[in-house]
Amino acid sequence: MAFNVNEFRSQMVGDGARPNLFDVSMPFPAIAFPGDAQRKLTFMCRSAQLPGSSVGTVPVQYFGRELKFAGNRTFSSWNLTVINDEDFVVRKAFERWMNSINSHNANVRNPAALNPGSYTSDADVYQYAKNGTILKNYRFVGCFPVDLSPIDLDWGSNDSIEEFSVTLEYQWWDDIQNGVV
Repeated sequence: MAFNVNEFRSQMVGDGARPNLFDVSMPFPAIAFPGDAQRKLTFMCRSAQLPGSSVGTVPVQYFGRELKFAGNRTFSSWNLTVINDEDFVVRKAFERWMNSINSHNANVRNPAALNPGSYTSDADVYQYAKNGTILKNYRFVGCFPVDLSPIDLDWGSNDSIEEFSVTLEYQWWDDIQNGVV
């Protein structure tokens, strides 16, 4: 096949999807005392990912030969990077959420967070086209935070804004746009 730049250009629908055209929507559970955190997260979430998944293999030995069969699907953690502002609304909501799942000093769960429905939330990530229409919408089902990064403080950081990362686990994701469940 000869190289033909016009054929390549004809296949690049909409000049390609842009990774900076996205937002995240996640209602915080009541145990996080969220206040305005859901609305603020949509604006302060600086980075996220569209989901991935893996299908494992189940090796079976047969007469000295390894045969591979499809196994179970697994989902990797979902990571967010959040800009921190001086009201700490989003950071505090994640701290309270995690503290309700397992408290700092007593190593116990808040009685209001005993069942998964009370300590999990469904989150959506939207990928937008350059004209503002939604290209993709993925829903992460049953999210809960498992890691909240520290915020580095530094006297030499005059021209930066604080950020922190949150790692969430979830049960599975749905492709809302295409009805894949």
